[in-house]
Amino acid sequence: MNASAGLLFATALAAAAATPGPTITAVVARVLARGRSGALPFCLGLLLAELFWLLCAIVGVGALVARFHGLFEAIRYAGVAWLLWLAWKLWHAPPVAAEASAGSESHALLAGAGIALGNPKTMLFYVALLPGIVSLDTLSARDTLLLCVLATAVVGVVLGACVLLAERLRRHFHSPAAMRRVLRGSALLMAAAAAAIAIH
Repeated sequence: MNASAGLLFATALAAAAATPGPTITAVVARVLARGRSGALPFCLGLLLAELFWLLCAIVGVGALVARFHGLFEAIRYAGVAWLLWLAWKLWHAPPVAAEASAGSESHALLAGAGIALGNPKTMLFYVALLPGIVSLDTLSARDTLLLCVLATAVVGVVLGACVLLAERLRRHFHSPAAMRRVLRGSALLMAAAAAAIAIH
């Protein structure tokens, strides 16, 4: 893989990752509701799922994914159910307890991974679009490692920027009434993310 192919991959991935969708919506809603608490494992789960789909495309398991379509559908709807449960919790959370209202820290990594594994946009980028960006048939182990490093860097920067921007916006809400609006707005964002995953 030459430098231009790597640059094209990084650019295309940055554009895809930064485009508003279920993943960005879930990150922003979580940070608006809870601050940065739990954001790191949540984003790590999202990133691990991105790398999973990248490796699926590289080793040519698109056909395998198609064969086990039911399994991936189950993962997708589990992600939808989790987002809806989280939306319900945020909607009913008391504004003074916002930091503890969005679920257990221990589930943050699995929740992030579940959302990205079931996100059709992520799946399509790697399994359907990536082969048109990078010649997967001629990739060496070094090229594979480089693509993983590029994906980690690009997605990490995009998610980190979303976390920091959402946290900065959250600081403007101090009163219980404002916090209630933030929680309910976050609940609506979570529900919108669930709907976006469910209808694709």
